[in-house]
Amino acid sequence: MAAGDNPAHFYDELAPVYHQLYPDWAAACAVQGDALHGLLCRSQGPGPHRILDAAVGIGTQLIGLAAHGHEICGTDISRGAVRRARAECAQRHRVGAVGVADLRSLPFADASFDAVVCADNAVAHLMSGDGVTGALREMRRVTRPGGVLLVSTRDYDQARQLHPTGTPPQVWVAPGGPVSVAFQVWDWRGDGKSYDLQHFHLVGSGDDWRVARRTTCCWAITRDELTDCARQAGLASLTWLLPAESGFFQPLLMARVAD
Repeated sequence: MAAGDNPAHFYDELAPVYHQLYPDWAAACAVQGDALHGLLCRSQGPGPHRILDAAVGIGTQLIGLAAHGHEICGTDISRGAVRRARAECAQRHRVGAVGVADLRSLPFADASFDAVVCADNAVAHLMSGDGVTGALREMRRVTRPGGVLLVSTRDYDQARQLHPTGTPPQVWVAPGGPVSVAFQVWDWRGDGKSYDLQHFHLVGSGDDWRVARRTTCCWAITRDELTDCARQAGLASLTWLLPAESGFFQPLLMARVAD
């Protein structure tokens, strides 16, 4: 497998600077946690709930949810991201086990959680319907009957129509420190449904700048395609929530595990 096809390698390299993708990462943790907490309370009651963050990254959603008193575990395919998430949780005194695992093979017993969160476009890295269905089936397995899954992706319905060439630059300025500029370049494959992603990260000031380039690939999975995968995985009550309704920054699929 080439490095560009390996999301673990991509996020290993990105983990130390991931917070610089946000103007204020701590604020983003709080906003995203508030939105997910609200959705879970509406569906499952006030809690606290036992939640798995199955694509924990450096802890963005985990930290936000833990602030509401939920019992959180986290897994991620990237060892670098897991190390960073553990450090961020320890710094904030958040309690939660965080470990390395593939979405398609979660190290938990059946019905271990009230809810599973898989956010930030993680399923797009699986690159096929079989891969996404397998991951959703595994998330369903570890969720108790009556529990819910919350899965978010980019707005690929629009992207599949427009085939954008990348993302706008994100600028982050450390107090008294260097400027960070990050952006993505998307090279769409011939099928028009997937793309190779180049992530550029520039750090510096004045005449002194350093450039890092990281590569991975994504399936631009539409809402209908993800819904179909969820049905094949045995999930029920499938509902899409767009940012204006949910308060979360990406479209969210909410799915229930049948009683």
